[in-house]
Amino acid sequence: MELECYPTENRPPEIVPGRPQRAWMDRFAERHPYRCLPLTMANTTGWDIICPVGFSMTWDGGAHQDCIKFQPDHPYPGFTDFVKSHFTRGVVTFHTGYLFRTPPGWSLMAMGPPNHVKDGIQPLAGVIETDWLPFPFTMNWMFTRPGTVRFEKGETFCFIMPIQDKPMEAFQPVIRSMNSNPDLRRQYDVWAEKRSEFNALIFKRDPEATKEAWQRFYFKGEYPEEIKAEAPSHHVNKRRMKSPKLGV
Repeated sequence: MELECYPTENRPPEIVPGRPQRAWMDRFAERHPYRCLPLTMANTTGWDIICPVGFSMTWDGGAHQDCIKFQPDHPYPGFTDFVKSHFTRGVVTFHTGYLFRTPPGWSLMAMGPPNHVKDGIQPLAGVIETDWLPFPFTMNWMFTRPGTVRFEKGETFCFIMPIQDKPMEAFQPVIRSMNSNPDLRRQYDVWAEKRSEFNALIFKRDPEATKEAWQRFYFKGEYPEEIKAEAPSHHVNKRRMKSPKLGV
C-alpha cells in the first residue's frame, strides 16, 4: 500500500506522521487527557503537513479577498502561493504542495489536526477521490471572528488520512434494545457496575483508587475479570504511521 505524494513545487511543506502531542492536553495536571486512548489514536491516525514558516494573518471581517492580510515572520520564497485569501468571507486557503494518489477505492480525508483547538479560526474538512484525481487539492480554514491568528513554523495546517469511503454507503444504522443481545447486555452491566464503584471510591478519596487514578480496561484492551471473556487480539493502543521516503 502506497500513498504517492508528488511535489508540485520546488520546496513543498514537510509531511510527518501524525503527532500525539496537543498543547491543551499538556496543560492538564499529570497530562490527564493522554489517558483517553480514542484521543491519542485520532491524533496519530494520519499524517501532518506542517507550516514551513511562521506567520500571522488578520481578517477585518469583510467579504473580499483583500480583507485578509498575511505577514510571514521573515521573507520566505513562495509564501504568497503557500497561503492566501482565495474564497473570500474569511476563508484562508493553504496549498499542500503535493498531488496525492491513493490505491483504487481509497480517498483522502483532509482536515485540521484532530483534537487541536485554535482560537479564532476553524479548519474545514474535505474528502477527495485521490485514486483518480490528476490535480492537487487545497486545505481551507475559516475565521470565526475578525482578528489575528498565528500559525507557527512546524505547526500542522493539514492532516490527511486515507479512507475507503465508498463501502461506507453500505452501512445501515440499526437501533436495537440492548436486551436483544444478552451477552452484550451482561458485559455492559458489569462494566457499568465497575465504573460506578470506581467513581464512588474516587469521590471518597480511597487511597488505592486515587493511586490508580483511572480504569484501564479500554486502554489495555481488557475486560473486567467478571466478564470472563478473551481479550481482543486486534486491540491497538499506540499508532505510528510511516515517514515518507523517496521513490523512483
